[in-house]
Amino acid sequence: MQNVPLNQATFEYCAEHSTPPAALFGALERETHLRTLSPQMLSGPYQGMLLRFISLMIRPHRILEVGTFTGYAALCLAEGLDDGGILHTIEINKELGSLIHKYIREAGRETAIQVHFGDAAEVIPRLDEQFDLVFLDAGKLDYPLHYELALAKLRPGGFMLIDNVLWDGKVAGGDTKDETARALRAFNDQVHGDPRVENIILPVRDGLMLLRRTA
Repeated sequence: MQNVPLNQATFEYCAEHSTPPAALFGALERETHLRTLSPQMLSGPYQGMLLRFISLMIRPHRILEVGTFTGYAALCLAEGLDDGGILHTIEINKELGSLIHKYIREAGRETAIQVHFGDAAEVIPRLDEQFDLVFLDAGKLDYPLHYELALAKLRPGGFMLIDNVLWDGKVAGGDTKDETARALRAFNDQVHGDPRVENIILPVRDGLMLLRRTA
């Protein structure tokens, strides 16, 4: 079967023929663009709906997110929690707190989403939880550390999602000048060779890796 080229027209067609997110997410996206310096860090409607569908299929009881930003992905993932489930999300930038909590309240997710402000390398070991689903989307150079810490908390058979693994095409393109591209290339090789997991990279947005812990 011939691969379909992932050009802009194809992406726009896919987006136009996908269920849109609720109005709350549009408001959060607009405010993120108004109030932050790097709004492109937002997951956005297309990837957000993919995260939502994955969570709905898994129906996790416990979710861990590393890298909250303004909370878009956390709110998408939280829609798949089973009854009484909790999503723990970690954000290093406390200045984003008012925006994060505003939309958690508006979504009615105060009891389902727990926000931890601080360094994920310090917060993750303190969480006395076993997770069904993990989403890594913080500092890319920290991925190897966050991966190991999170994998230790992921139950066998649990799933992990890792964002930005293609880094604007620079990872697959063999870019050697971009430090982040080099680091992500090495990280992708690390995960792909890890006997504890099986993985697939989806060419969605900036590259999304999906893996399952097998051991």
